[in-house]
Amino acid sequence: MSIDVNNESGTEVDEQAILDIARYALTRMRIHPLSELSVIVIDEDAMEQLHIQWMDLPGPTDVMSFPMDELRPPSKDEEEPPQGLLGDIVLCPEVAKRQGEEAPTQHSMDEELQLLTVHGVLHLLGYDHEEPDEKAEMFSLQAAIVDGWRGERGITGPSPAPTVS
Repeated sequence: MSIDVNNESGTEVDEQAILDIARYALTRMRIHPLSELSVIVIDEDAMEQLHIQWMDLPGPTDVMSFPMDELRPPSKDEEEPPQGLLGDIVLCPEVAKRQGEEAPTQHSMDEELQLLTVHGVLHLLGYDHEEPDEKAEMFSLQAAIVDGWRGERGITGPSPAPTVS
């Protein structure tokens, strides 16, 4: 799996954890090992510009996903998943920091960025949360991936609750 993490935000983030959880999520979703993903970390001003440009919504947001080849997890019948360019995930650490502090189970900016990375991966794979049933499926899968990744690393304590809407 080729995953690039590029921090352009000016904020120190745990880039290795972002890389590791993205790889874990893609492996768990059975995405082809030669597929490519880019994760870009930007500041609030740059995120606000993207949010306005692509969503026509004011203010910065926490995560945005820009799919490329519209890869999907393979069905149980498929032996070999297709490879390709997954796309870009854009993260904003300043928004992540606020969300982590305001969450019912307060957590760090880096923990929030890990959650948002998984959220972004799932969006790239076609998951959404517009409808209640879609939201339940996506957030359940998101929690299972984050919990699995944390468990493999021996990280104790409650996992970050979803703060993205």
